Amino acid sequence: MKKLFAAALLAAGALAAHAGPIESLENFIRTAKSGRADFTQVVTAPTREGQAARTKTSGGTFEFERPNKFRFVYAKPFQQSIVADGQTLWMHDVDLNQVTSRKQAKVLGTTPAALIAASPDLETLKRDFTLQALPDSNGLQWVQALPKAKEGQLTAMKVGFRGDQLAALEVQDSFGQRSLLTFANMQVNAGVSADAFRFTPPKGTDVVQAP
Repeated sequence: MKKLFAAALLAAGALAAHAGPIESLENFIRTAKSGRADFTQVVTAPTREGQAARTKTSGGTFEFERPNKFRFVYAKPFQQSIVADGQTLWMHDVDLNQVTSRKQAKVLGTTPAALIAASPDLETLKRDFTLQALPDSNGLQWVQALPKAKEGQLTAMKVGFRGDQLAALEVQDSFGQRSLLTFANMQVNAGVSADAFRFTPPKGTDVVQAP
């Protein structure tokens, strides 16, 4: 009996250790209330047959707090900030000296940020996306998220986990452009200052309110 009990415990541990990617996504959504990480983004533009792929690499820092607050700060090759304060999505292009604002409710629902910083409820996510587990690749477990709304520019997303830790996010748009974000030094439930999600357009910048 003791041997059977021990075997059952080992089997349960093995199942937990090999949880599927959708379970990893659900656990991340349920338990990660805030966090910060460094990121690298590689954007691959669509090419014609016979042409070499054209890529653009950028990087910076990322912070989030549920629900619906996040901040991307691009440090290279150009300085840019994207801040969601829960009501408004701000985009600040330092080189252009321009700030663009949008109502967050209109743009967040089917964006990559919805997979990271939305309400901690998998059912809400399933309302907007069709989720499917994909085969492991590059040492990560992957979930495909297809937006149910067909009118947006986003056609597909994949989110990659290393265990229960968010490691990568891949986005495909209707123009055939692919963007891969990889995260490093992820700190989940780290103390993130509320000031990170407050944005005031710098004096002298051109502020544009987008529809």
